[in-house]
Amino acid sequence: MKKVCQWLDIQVGYVHNLEKNLAALETTMEELKAKRDDLSRRVTREEDGGLQRLSEFQVWLTRVETFENEANNLLSARNGQLQRLCLLGFCSKSLILSYCYGKSVSMNLREVEKLNSKVFEVIVEQAHTFEVEERQLQSTIVGQKEMLENAWNHLMEDRVGIMGLYGMGGVGKTTLLTQLNNKFSGMTCGFDFVIWVVVSKELRVEKIQSEIARKVGLDGDEWKQKEKSQKADVIYNFLRKKRLLLFLDDIWEKVDLVEIGIPFPTTQNRCKVAFTTRSKAICAHMGVEEPMEVKCLSEDDAYDLFQKKVGQITLRSDPGIPELARKVAKKCCGLPLALNVVGEAMSCKRTLQEWCYTIDVLTSYAVEFSGMKDKILPLLKYSYDNLEVEQVKTCLLYCTLFPEDDKIPKEKLISLWICEGIIDGSGGIERAENKGYDIIGSLVRASLLTDVKWYGTENVCMHDVVREMALWIASDLGAQKEAFIVRAGAGLSEMPKVENCNVVRRMSLIKNKIHHLPSSHEYLELTTLLLEKANLTNISSEFFKSMPRLAVLDLSYNGNLFELPDGISQLVSLQYLNLSYTSIRHLPRGVQELKKLIHLDLEETDNLSNIDGILSSLHNLKILNLSRAGFSLDCNILEELQTLEHLEILTIEIDLQPVSMENLREFNIVWCSISEIKNPRTTCFLNLSKVIILDCKCVKELTLLMFAPNLRVLSVQFAKQLEDVINKEKGRQGEKSGIVPFRRLEFLSLSDLPEMRNIYWNPLPFPCLKRIDINRCPNLKKLPLDSQSGKLGGNGVIIRYTVKEWIEAVEWIDEATKTRFLRSCLHICETPNQDNQPHSSVPT
Repeated sequence: MKKVCQWLDIQVGYVHNLEKNLAALETTMEELKAKRDDLSRRVTREEDGGLQRLSEFQVWLTRVETFENEANNLLSARNGQLQRLCLLGFCSKSLILSYCYGKSVSMNLREVEKLNSKVFEVIVEQAHTFEVEERQLQSTIVGQKEMLENAWNHLMEDRVGIMGLYGMGGVGKTTLLTQLNNKFSGMTCGFDFVIWVVVSKELRVEKIQSEIARKVGLDGDEWKQKEKSQKADVIYNFLRKKRLLLFLDDIWEKVDLVEIGIPFPTTQNRCKVAFTTRSKAICAHMGVEEPMEVKCLSEDDAYDLFQKKVGQITLRSDPGIPELARKVAKKCCGLPLALNVVGEAMSCKRTLQEWCYTIDVLTSYAVEFSGMKDKILPLLKYSYDNLEVEQVKTCLLYCTLFPEDDKIPKEKLISLWICEGIIDGSGGIERAENKGYDIIGSLVRASLLTDVKWYGTENVCMHDVVREMALWIASDLGAQKEAFIVRAGAGLSEMPKVENCNVVRRMSLIKNKIHHLPSSHEYLELTTLLLEKANLTNISSEFFKSMPRLAVLDLSYNGNLFELPDGISQLVSLQYLNLSYTSIRHLPRGVQELKKLIHLDLEETDNLSNIDGILSSLHNLKILNLSRAGFSLDCNILEELQTLEHLEILTIEIDLQPVSMENLREFNIVWCSISEIKNPRTTCFLNLSKVIILDCKCVKELTLLMFAPNLRVLSVQFAKQLEDVINKEKGRQGEKSGIVPFRRLEFLSLSDLPEMRNIYWNPLPFPCLKRIDINRCPNLKKLPLDSQSGKLGGNGVIIRYTVKEWIEAVEWIDEATKTRFLRSCLHICETPNQDNQPHSSVPT
């Protein structure tokens, strides 16, 4: 009975003693906070002197913070809870709520009193030395000394908080990071903790948290019961005043340091994070401004590593082996992973025959080499698998069609992707090309392609081992070797023999010695056939009869190919035809049947006499290259060009014969969708005197007009995307040659050009200019005029405009020019039918 009464007193006391308990809680909490602040200031001073706080004290601080938050919540609700009490505090208007609240106050008071009564004899101790876990390294490391030194110096810079090392799989990123980690063995360089975590492909935040907790001594039974966010708080509170160096190896996506609980590295906290990744894009996502690329070894370093793996006994077993060993090593293209695997496999091969066979295997089908399928290619395949979009994967596989070490022009590669249907070109070539460049960028950032500049052109290159990986994937991991038949640079003298023609989807025979293409088997699934530089001299009329799905045919750079068979008409699906740098004399009438053709390249076809009647049949043509073709650009061809409604890119760089140059006096482009007219390399339009561009909605610049020195009349109207008459970047070539454009120009009319910004970037003399008409060009703020421009330096130039606001916004080069030309500016009113008669003001 006595125990029951005591229990009742306690329960009733939660309500009856509520006001007293609240006052005690407030007072005790203030005392506890003051004690906490005093001890915290003291421990901070001690830590600044090199000592380390006790874990027991840190736990006490954490508990104080927890109960301080609870007390604040309880005290903030005090007024409302006290108003519920009645009968001198023995009862409540809401007894259950008052009871629960009173119980929480009482229990919190008890814990706060316990914390306040804690006495610390010692709160700090001599800081223990954190031992860096030295990681095991490969026995043989070659060619990383300079990179290691650069990485170390970069990491130690005060301004660097996060350092990213990126590069292709197997290039040695982990080896480099391991060496950085091991440099801290026996030294800390001021870091409290140096921690290594392997992240790998599947990012698991709690795994990283647990690894960090284990290494700093936070793991235990209580740790295991916490949620991910709670663990982050524990890690953060422990490390926030520590100096941390965190190594993250092999990350495939952004690692959120805040989610883990890692204090974000700043110059103030002097924490640092260093990581490895295959993707340059990940470096950007992690906030790394200057990522460091881990590159393949130089040829000499690669051979040095290879020799060490093979061993001197094997290398000396035959005088001819060292020379062959260098060839084998070269096949690995400086990739340490391949050099290690191949070198170990060759360490027991001590006859010339074995080494010759190895070279043959690595050249023809490297997948069959020992260790390739189980040690090298699977590791590289992770990068391929990590590409999220199937379209990007297909584009990568397409690059395998080009020879080893080939510099693949981006422009050509993207055209092939479009014509193959990998990239949708229905929305316009420019949009499709932009998509292509985006895909190339993603493949470069994934370290699967490399950017290469070659004589001013933009190219990509594919590492040979990556290429072997991609070919392996394209053949369904070896299950269908004939799906992709790639014999580029194989020295073939005839078409390769194929067991099952129906599985062949793409075939590359670039750089071979195949003089004759006979009648062909049925290639019902073949979509791409690349025969560039194949030494072709003759193609049977029956060769193309059974290729109903062929979309891409490249016959370029076959200088001894003079004729194209009429049987090409059977390629009903063809969208890309490249005949550049061939010696064909004429296009057969069968070309007229290629109704789906999008891209036709006739560049440098010197012997091509004429193409009359061909172009007008190719209604879907979007890209046409006639640069330096052998035929004359006569009126018939110009008329045919005007019938190509979908033409977007026209390349004309033709060195015309004098008679032809004399005949070409007027050039009109009307109602077309051409987006680019490429510039000639020399002055070639010597007698061109009048140019009218009307309703060309996609053209962006007209820089080729620099090469028309006798141009008298220029009228451009309704070109919605035109930005420059002469583009500054493209016009530099002519400027360097001493060309001063528009020296004979008398009349310039610009109308309805909403994007027009520049005529020319510097003032021009315009010695013959009589009149400039500007109509609805709101963004044209500057005119290429100075105070000396105009007819004979006089005041004869008249500037006519239709919008008053335009003349007020013109930015003159100086006051003298403004004064000089404002006197001759003339505002004219637009007539109601002016839009329907765009040529009414153009002189004849």
